[in-house]
Amino acid sequence: MIRLHVTAEGQTEQAFVKDVLTCHLANFDVIADARAVLTSKDKRNAVEYRGGLISYAKARADVLTWLKEDCHPECRFTTMFDFYALPDDFPSYGESLKKTDPYEKVRMLEDAMRADINDSRFIPYIQLHEFEALILADPIQLDWEYMEHDASIARLAAMVSDKNPELIDGGRESAPSKRIIKEIHGYDKVTAGVSVVGKIGLDTLRKKCRHFNDWLTGLEKLAE
Repeated sequence: MIRLHVTAEGQTEQAFVKDVLTCHLANFDVIADARAVLTSKDKRNAVEYRGGLISYAKARADVLTWLKEDCHPECRFTTMFDFYALPDDFPSYGESLKKTDPYEKVRMLEDAMRADINDSRFIPYIQLHEFEALILADPIQLDWEYMEHDASIARLAAMVSDKNPELIDGGRESAPSKRIIKEIHGYDKVTAGVSVVGKIGLDTLRKKCRHFNDWLTGLEKLAE
């Protein structure tokens, strides 16, 4: 059995791992858990605040701490960070911006993270462009949570059509989350977002999202 620790950007990604990925990976003898990135501590009251990718430095420190806390050889560690609004202190960030292919950009960043963390148990992953790209793999499933938004959901489905949702650009006003919020003002990322992705199902996500599929395929093979 392999124990997989996922450092998630926030509560949404953490919930996705726990609610969707954990059951799936258990079929491959991989027991997954997740926690959001540590952002700050209140030492006086012994309270930790987690969620939000403020800087690579904080994410790096949190990953390294977990690596030290669980140093067993059967453990593996990964991340689930959004490429959208990625902090510019990530290793190779400036160089990655010179790439025109988004897949080349995230591979460069992941390779740089792997080299910087320098632990064979660490498998970095950056989501193109953000969590909501998974929803746009089949936006019709939003009707599970937003039944009164038929017209808005239909517009999202028409916008995506047969496009690769991972390649929907990461602009401040045109990123996947911005497109969803424009149509559904009350969109709730943590609860509704994870629920909808669960309804879409991993098979569809893997067919539509190549980089996500590559990551999940690698995780399924950890116990081999």
